[in-house]
Amino acid sequence: MLGFDFRVARIVWTVFLVALLLYVTYTVSSTLLVLVFAVFFSYLVYPMVELVERVRPRRVPRTVSIALVFMLVIAVAAAVTAVFGSRIQDEALHLSEQLPALLRSNDMVSRIPLPGFAEPLRARILGFVRDQLANGTDQAMPLAKQFGVSVMHAASNLIYLVLVPVISFLLIKEAPAMRDEMLSWMSRANRRLWDHIIKDLDVLLSRYVRALLFLSIATLVAYSIAFSLMGVPYSMLLAGLAAVLEFIPFAGPLAASAAALVVAGFSGYDHLLWLLGFIVAYRVFQDYVLNPYLMSEGVEVSPLMVILGLLAGDQLGGVAGIFLSVPAMAALKIIFTRASAAQKLRREAEAREAQLAEAQLEAEAQERQNAPPVVVQVNIGDKT
Repeated sequence: MLGFDFRVARIVWTVFLVALLLYVTYTVSSTLLVLVFAVFFSYLVYPMVELVERVRPRRVPRTVSIALVFMLVIAVAAAVTAVFGSRIQDEALHLSEQLPALLRSNDMVSRIPLPGFAEPLRARILGFVRDQLANGTDQAMPLAKQFGVSVMHAASNLIYLVLVPVISFLLIKEAPAMRDEMLSWMSRANRRLWDHIIKDLDVLLSRYVRALLFLSIATLVAYSIAFSLMGVPYSMLLAGLAAVLEFIPFAGPLAASAAALVVAGFSGYDHLLWLLGFIVAYRVFQDYVLNPYLMSEGVEVSPLMVILGLLAGDQLGGVAGIFLSVPAMAALKIIFTRASAAQKLRREAEAREAQLAEAQLEAEAQERQNAPPVVVQVNIGDKT
């Protein structure tokens, strides 16, 4: 009527809402990032909450058991920081003081192991390496200053370290009611679909976050013990760095391995090949044995999609984007799979209904054909 198309209006309205949602998400991205970290922290502590809930007396409120778990986790984190933090801090300060001298040192290049066929070219190779080191030394101090500024900026946002546990506490406390309230707004079919999606996402995030935690702890223990036994300089600092970078898929372990080799080489470590062999052996064990075991029923994304997701996450959100790329892609895969399955079931149900209707029509037609003819008798009176 009057040239107004309601279908086009609905499409335009939907596009407007999607664009508005994307704009709001981009505007409050920092807040959403804090919420995401709070969700991940909730999945870390929720198994202990469930354990306490099993032995909690009925007269004790659920809030008390959740608070006890959070107090225990914070106490353990503070104790671990107190035990290992001082040594890591000392090694970091010592490395930062020795960094300019290490970058200007040319002793490492003469100890670089080369294959036999490359020995005649050692002089040229070492000259090229010295030139690159000379150029890199001039750029190292600005990068170090920029890194220091970033550290100070992060220190000014320490309020997030308080907000994340608080938001996590509230999420664990109110998540069941929020889930039931959200599902109550939907129709019966959509409620069933999103109930399965939420359960699958719960399994995905719980396994992914806990697997990352176990992988980080395993890396910290293995690297600290091996580096200490092998006499690697700054062993605890390098092990702690590798444990933190373990939370960044693919790129984090690679950066940690490169940092360990570079720092050990510039610090005068004489057994770089042994160090490289240990790192390669540990990565093979973790990537092909430990990691698949921990994430056996969690994140199932092809390696190609993981690499593409990491690149896209780096462009969209930097380190945070890389960290969130794998679970985001796995979550999208779950939603797409569940939606496709629901659509397939709906089409099969419609096809069955159509077949039943067609069979019923055929049966009625067959009954009409097989029915005996109806004889109509007409009595006509005699004519006089």
